Amino acid sequence: MNKKLAVILAGIFISAFSIAAILEAKTMKSEGLNAKQERIVTIAAFTANGHLHKLKTALDEGLDAGLTVSEIKEILIQMYAYAGFPRSLNGINTFMDVLEERKQKGIKDEPGKEPSPMPANKSSIELGTENLTRLTGAPTTGKFSTFAPAIDTFLKGHLFGDIFGRDNLDFQSREIATISALAAIEGVNPQLQSHFNIGFNTGLTEAQMRSLISVLEGQVGKKEADNAYDVLGKVLSSRAK
Repeated sequence: MNKKLAVILAGIFISAFSIAAILEAKTMKSEGLNAKQERIVTIAAFTANGHLHKLKTALDEGLDAGLTVSEIKEILIQMYAYAGFPRSLNGINTFMDVLEERKQKGIKDEPGKEPSPMPANKSSIELGTENLTRLTGAPTTGKFSTFAPAIDTFLKGHLFGDIFGRDNLDFQSREIATISALAAIEGVNPQLQSHFNIGFNTGLTEAQMRSLISVLEGQVGKKEADNAYDVLGKVLSSRAK
């Protein structure tokens, strides 16, 4: 009787362990953005669409969530490549005000690390071409590069070399920021589609992409979120082929 009971209990234990393992795997697969990543979404989106009052709140929440001063500065700097210098500078000025207010309250924010020096043995274009190839998964060429070679040089040398080459913000965080900014701007769906693909290439999951859009829906607007869901659906269909 005791032996039978031991066998039954062992079976129950193994079943429970298996179920727990399955549930854990499903949870890991369906896990969305963490708190810091969610704040990157709102910081980038409100910088891009120019809603500075909401940006101020997002910046406060970003610091409270654990983003460093350096990381947030880097997000705001990167935004000029996607939303223009005026929006980027407005974001930086807003961040300076937020930091001063927090300082007056006695809050000491983590400064974070500054970017390392660029490689001495590579030009910005060489570094940018490597980064872009790594992010897209293949050498990038397009009709625009023949029609307007200067924009191809700026894209590879400046955006993916000088900016993406700065290592105080990882590629996943940069893509979360870029996707969020593009989703907050009308008329840039081709670029949004491209960066959803790049985001997946950095290791972001479908669950994280949907989590990103959920943050947009709750914080930025349903119109922007619906458009982002539509673009994401096209990307997922294309990648499934």
